[in-house]
Amino acid sequence: MKIWALTGGIGMGKSTATATLRRHRIPVFDADAAVHRLQGPGGAAVRPIAAAFPGTTRPTPRGPMVDREALRRVVLSDPAALRRLEAIVHPLVRREEGRFLARARRRGARLAVLDVPLLFETGGERRADAVIVVTAPPAIQRARVLRRRGMTEERLRAILARQVPDSLRRRRADHLIQTGLSRHHAQRSMRRLLADQG
Repeated sequence: MKIWALTGGIGMGKSTATATLRRHRIPVFDADAAVHRLQGPGGAAVRPIAAAFPGTTRPTPRGPMVDREALRRVVLSDPAALRRLEAIVHPLVRREEGRFLARARRRGARLAVLDVPLLFETGGERRADAVIVVTAPPAIQRARVLRRRGMTEERLRAILARQVPDSLRRRRADHLIQTGLSRHHAQRSMRRLLADQG
């Protein structure tokens, strides 16, 4: 089974690329969704995060969950706190990824895709046969992100500071998907890439 890694900075259009993959019945592991599950009610990350960052969880009828906004305030401008959080979350996400790949192999998938926003930042490219980078011009990226609920210029700057620059991502890519032209252009590019794999 081939493993592709799909990555790109915030607001670059990864959702367009993954939607095309899923329409072609390619199994896709969504690392962001895994983090949400791990931090949701009863998630495996809730208890260790509560211990490391008191006051960042809240009760729900289904069990305690991480209060993502409270946690964001704690780690946003504190690199040491962010590293502690990543030391808790990243191994749990890797475990989820391993289970996903095992399921894909059991089902006889010829290709599986890991959608990992912080791929290069965590060394995840070593686990893939090829890396696909989704990219868009900075002005389009910024406009997309600032339309999100609760997003601010300050928060966007903090997020971008944590991420590998797009220029470096593009240099390290095996394949590029440009989303700044149109949704149809990006979808066609992904379909061509899939066709080239036979």
